[in-house]
Amino acid sequence: MSLGQTFLGLLESGPRHGYDLKRTYDDRFGNTKPLHYGQVYATLSRLLKDGLVELDAVEPGEGPERKRYAITSAGVTDVDRWLGTPEKPEPYLQNTLYTKVVLAVLTGRPAADLLDVQRAEHLRLMRELTRRKATDDLAEQLICDHALFHLEADLRWLELTTARLDELAARVRS
Repeated sequence: MSLGQTFLGLLESGPRHGYDLKRTYDDRFGNTKPLHYGQVYATLSRLLKDGLVELDAVEPGEGPERKRYAITSAGVTDVDRWLGTPEKPEPYLQNTLYTKVVLAVLTGRPAADLLDVQRAEHLRLMRELTRRKATDDLAEQLICDHALFHLEADLRWLELTTARLDELAARVRS
């Protein structure tokens, strides 16, 4: 996800301080990985330099001055372009799990055990996500569904690979 474009989209509803952007981002998108303040202010600095935001106000505070940022027309255009551009589907053609399975086979380790452990971890995470979906927050339900669908696809791959381990071993060892 592009943090800069996300901030621009959040700023379309009106000017905000960096703290407010962080809080809104963390509430909407950062449930499992909240932003660090350094990320927030580095991103705002870059957006300011690129002319996508401007300083709306500088207010005195108990500590450093508080800067309030507003989106520019160039920022709105950038968000429009970003939202209108499809994301590249990630086919995961060479992921770490596949590499582990092949290396286990090549080195004579029990690849089936590796797949069983991975299956258990996927199921654990699926149970956790299913519990999280019990909230009334539709956005939380949708992001959990997205993750669950990906995990279900991974589980199908784990089952298929388990069923084909002998064939895989014959091919990679030859």
